[in-house]
Amino acid sequence: MQDYQPLSDKLQRNPRSAPRLYPGPANDRPEPHEQYLLEEGQSKVETKEETKPPNTWVFRFNKEDHTLGNLISQRLLKYDFIKFTAYVVRNPLVAQFDLGVTTDGTVTPREAVMKCCEEVIRDLDDLKSSFKIEWAMNKKEEEHWMDKDAERTGPGV
Repeated sequence: MQDYQPLSDKLQRNPRSAPRLYPGPANDRPEPHEQYLLEEGQSKVETKEETKPPNTWVFRFNKEDHTLGNLISQRLLKYDFIKFTAYVVRNPLVAQFDLGVTTDGTVTPREAVMKCCEEVIRDLDDLKSSFKIEWAMNKKEEEHWMDKDAERTGPGV
């Protein structure tokens, strides 16, 4: 006959969170590098053309998450030729999302996504340039005020 072992002894507990209701390792998340490094032979984007409705494609982005999915999906909605776009993350532990895009037929969904990604990259480059300019201006202003303060207080103070 087996010894009686209460269920609470079999469950692992994290002192900072609610008790876990299933047995297993305390940290069942994938390793951090698995979230962004592509596996051998894996492509960053896979496409699948849908037949219903027409002009609809599903893009699977590997090793990406909600950040890029939301950014592309919302940017696509700004174009007049987009009829529908949405993304879904099927499993929060897997860095992957599917983006569905339907166009009016004047451009293909692939062209729409390419145009969107190019504009996002351009916007991020502009933001980077603006940030560098502001950082340099802030640094100059800080040096100016430090020099003024040194003049006012005199040497050695």
